[in-house]
Amino acid sequence: MSNFNIDIEKQLSKLGRDIQQFVEKISVADESGGDFDPDCDIVESENIYSVFMDLPGMNKKLIKVTLKNNVLSISGERELFLEDDEVLKRSERKQGSFSRSFALPENADISSVSATFKEGVLQVKILKTGVDDSDDSQSIPIK
Repeated sequence: MSNFNIDIEKQLSKLGRDIQQFVEKISVADESGGDFDPDCDIVESENIYSVFMDLPGMNKKLIKVTLKNNVLSISGERELFLEDDEVLKRSERKQGSFSRSFALPENADISSVSATFKEGVLQVKILKTGVDDSDDSQSIPIK
């Protein structure tokens, strides 16, 4: 990839972040504790792409990882569970449904995708070994 393409990609990414921050500043904050938007890191090494997503307080059974048309999607819902005699007096922890999608690069080996969930952090690994032209959707089990 040329330096020109890399620079354009960086500028578009910055523009996307700037627009998202602007929208967040002008939108009305939800005081009900909703709008769960988990933080995510994408890490690249020589042979692997890794996606790390913070999902504290969640059970892996409530998380769905799918792959379709070279797009990795992670979704789920974090809920607040109260006993019958409990009343929520203050809510600062976010909850609700979330969905994040990531377009995989051409050199991602989609047949190698694996996911683990440990101590509230989901990690999805994708090897860099080739290109798969399959358009079939597949579900990724979380270990």
